[in-house]
Amino acid sequence: MTTQNLTGLRIANTRAIRQAPDLTRLLEAEGAQVLHYPTVEIEPCADYAEFDAALTELARGQFDWLIVTSTNTVYILADRLRELGIGLESITQSKTKVAAVGSATATAIAQELNLVVDLLPDEYVAESLAASLHVGKGSRVFLPQSAIARPVLVKALQRAGAEVRSVAAYQTVVGHGGDDLPQHFWQGDVDVVLFTSASTVHNFVSRLKSESGDAGMLCDVTVACIGPMTAEAARRHELPVQVVAESRTVEGLVQSLKSYFASRRR
Repeated sequence: MTTQNLTGLRIANTRAIRQAPDLTRLLEAEGAQVLHYPTVEIEPCADYAEFDAALTELARGQFDWLIVTSTNTVYILADRLRELGIGLESITQSKTKVAAVGSATATAIAQELNLVVDLLPDEYVAESLAASLHVGKGSRVFLPQSAIARPVLVKALQRAGAEVRSVAAYQTVVGHGGDDLPQHFWQGDVDVVLFTSASTVHNFVSRLKSESGDAGMLCDVTVACIGPMTAEAARRHELPVQVVAESRTVEGLVQSLKSYFASRRR
């Protein structure tokens, strides 16, 4: 019989409501009790004019590459295309190639946009995508992303000679709803808090403070992060990071968490 290494642990999932279920299923399959504390909420930008214009160009096949760096971007693309009445078949029939950061993003692209991903880098970070994407002078690249996205990918593509159409497709704000996590902290019954991006860290701290909590409440809690950049963000907020996933996926995060607690039980 398979041992459930997370049995009896109460774990806080801080992902956005639309992203949380996949991680929750993995945790519950390992015997954990999951608390939901959405730290990120996706909202449309105030002005969609530039985004809409780029989507029209995409439908006409005027880009060489579409780069998608998160599942949030996928959902926004699908929603906005529907609102504009642009059929997905116009994109699938074009010669535009698709690159994705992360297997979850690639899966969402297939499910929501019915597109085949042509490039998926080995490492799930923008820097790896920039290195893997062989663009030349004059290549036209469409890069829809968060309004607060780091400029690393844009700069790398521009250095390679590409013409990059970087457009803010959505903005992230502090989430709401879910479980009363501050109360659970006061009761001392939270074992782990999971973070899957720097935004979840920053917004977690902001939301906790707005609900009469503070980072000190995590002094006896295991903090687990999906990758080094997320871990760096957590440490900047003086959160005690004990686990950093070796593979930057939710599956890798859960596996690293299992290994951590298995080693503690030896």
